[in-house]
Amino acid sequence: MQPQTHHAVTVGEIIDRLSSCDRNAPFFLAINPEFPHVHFAGEIVTARDGQGGQVVFLGEAGQGEVLPPAIAQALTWHPPTGTVSLSRRAVRRSARLA
Repeated sequence: MQPQTHHAVTVGEIIDRLSSCDRNAPFFLAINPEFPHVHFAGEIVTARDGQGGQVVFLGEAGQGEVLPPAIAQALTWHPPTGTVSLSRRAVRRSARLA
């Protein structure tokens, strides 16, 4: 995993990044690399910073299913892997068949 440098992204940068996306595609947030789940985008709220400039916040509106491994890898949260992850049930079932 690479170290991340954090900086504020402008509204214009977000619009530019999203402009090539299908306008009808679902939009989700990916928030926590240690516990990667899909999160739903919520309300958009604007406020003023200490210098009187506008700042924009996109709220989180709940957690969904586990983030697909390919997405966590594309975000560089998890290293690429060739191993297949099996559920405990699948492991027990395969152990009984052996």
